[in-house]
Amino acid sequence: MNFHAETSPSSLPVRRDDDATLTSKASLVGATRAELAEALRTHGVTEREIKMRVAQLWHWLYFQGARDFDAMLNIGKGLRSTLAAHESLARPEVVSEQVSQDGTRKWLLRLAPVDKTDKGAEVECVYIPESDRGTLCISSQVGCTLTCRFCHTGTQKLVRNLTTREIVAQIIVARERLGDFPGLTPPTNGLLPQGETRPITNIVFMGMGEPLYNFDNVRDAVGVLADGDGLSVSKRRITVSTAGVVPQIERLGAEAGPMLAISLHAVRDDLRDTLVPLNKKYPIKDLLAACRDYPGASNARRITFEYVMLKGVNDSPAEARELVRLLKGIPAKINLIPFNPWPGTQYECSDWDKIEAFSDIVFDAGYASPVRTPRGRDILAACGQLKSETEKLRARARLAAEAE
Repeated sequence: MNFHAETSPSSLPVRRDDDATLTSKASLVGATRAELAEALRTHGVTEREIKMRVAQLWHWLYFQGARDFDAMLNIGKGLRSTLAAHESLARPEVVSEQVSQDGTRKWLLRLAPVDKTDKGAEVECVYIPESDRGTLCISSQVGCTLTCRFCHTGTQKLVRNLTTREIVAQIIVARERLGDFPGLTPPTNGLLPQGETRPITNIVFMGMGEPLYNFDNVRDAVGVLADGDGLSVSKRRITVSTAGVVPQIERLGAEAGPMLAISLHAVRDDLRDTLVPLNKKYPIKDLLAACRDYPGASNARRITFEYVMLKGVNDSPAEARELVRLLKGIPAKINLIPFNPWPGTQYECSDWDKIEAFSDIVFDAGYASPVRTPRGRDILAACGQLKSETEKLRARARLAAEAE
């Protein structure tokens, strides 16, 4: 399918998911198999039935995209009634949906409150369609703690980690909005992949937050996303990007097994200390050593190194040659990212001839070096531009809640 993009970005009317904000019931959307099993136990389901009932719920949640327990006709009416009385199938509320001139979509999602001081945190996720694929960029935290100098998201302070359910719920919402569950109709604006290709073929943890500072929830979310009986996204099509939380990189490969991407952006520690302050704790040498040891890395499962092109900062031929030297022996590809401007930034995008010259040096050394086409710039949906206006909780209110 291929739909024409709108001639200008627009904010689309959205249906308010009142159940996501008003109910006190916990939503099962995004739950792991273990969490579904525990929920069933609390409602009196016997151990001999647990595996079968989990499989049924899993199918309805992640294959059918059910929004109502009454639709689950292969589950007994009594159990359906019990689940409806105590659990919900609420999704995050879609606050806004914007469609770029190039077909990129950005959703601002409001999450259900986690306690009485939480008025509903907000995160953004982005859908990037191409003719043969569709990539969903999802968030792992509300805000970010890393303060990378070139990244708009880094100017929003960390509010909290997302739960596994909140991470998975982003793809559930996206698939609904794209008409990719049985019985739903695809949108007629924007773009979708052509032919029989599913709307969402790839998932990247490149939205708000540092995924490896929310390791357990990201690991469990990858497990839900990759499960072949539900959402069924191959781990080779799930990429987790990190700014370089070195101690968690090996664990990510061993316990979750997705593709790995590294936000590198500099070839010298002094410059990377400025651009990516995390480098002061985990310098380039240690980061690349962890990459060389990443479980499963091979020429068929190359590590992606992301390198944002900043005019006069990191775009010289000498730096391109040093990048090649640093990555020697690592099965790698290098994504060159033209800098995406945002309000208040001090940086500019490298001139195109500089980007091409940099790419040629990397390519001639034997590395794939695609230049990432900027997408969704007009709606601040491009790489490094995500930032929600989540209301910050006052420290006094949070401390009072914790004291109670």
